[in-house]
Amino acid sequence: MAKKNKITETDIITYYIEHVLEHHEKPKSVYSFSKKNSFEESEFYNFYGSFEALEKSIFTAFYHNTIHALENNEDYKTFDARNKLLSFYFTFFENLTANRSYVSYALKSHKNSLKALSVLSGLKQNFSKYIANLDIETLDIKEARIEKIQAKALQESAWFQLLVTLKFWLEDTSAAFEKTDIFIEKSVNTSFDILNIAPLKSVLDFGKFLFKEKMHMN
Repeated sequence: MAKKNKITETDIITYYIEHVLEHHEKPKSVYSFSKKNSFEESEFYNFYGSFEALEKSIFTAFYHNTIHALENNEDYKTFDARNKLLSFYFTFFENLTANRSYVSYALKSHKNSLKALSVLSGLKQNFSKYIANLDIETLDIKEARIEKIQAKALQESAWFQLLVTLKFWLEDTSAAFEKTDIFIEKSVNTSFDILNIAPLKSVLDFGKFLFKEKMHMN
């Protein structure tokens, strides 16, 4: 196979995902990986310092693909924070579903959950910025230090919610992952209802759904 004149970041991600799915493990070395895909080893290092850095960038790419799709949607620009977040979730999980085999491997192959979370560190950083820019209404406290703590707590709880949804999606065996869609709608609406001190009905409804699913899985 002839050497390519230029190798792109997207090319490397594509080759890496293909290798993992075909061999159920990461490449033995950057040298063997680059040789197999007909590009120079040095070209890999133009983008990444290691396979670990590459793995993190893949989940970051899922995020950026999601944001790109949303920003090209004129309706999205008119949505309030709740509906923007719902749109993000549905679009993000569509991206994950298109790459489900790789995502499942990347997260389930780590026996140590902390290592799995490190793979998501780039995603967390970008998602936290996204939440911060949504202008989600919180308690109006005229104290800078408390407002900073409140904003950080909101970002951390939103990240935890995304992780919980990701875990649910990984375990979801329903057709077209329709139960994940229900989970997303109920969990996001519930979180906003709590923030806005809305009726308890939505909270109870979500609780019943979780209980029913837990009983079914057991």
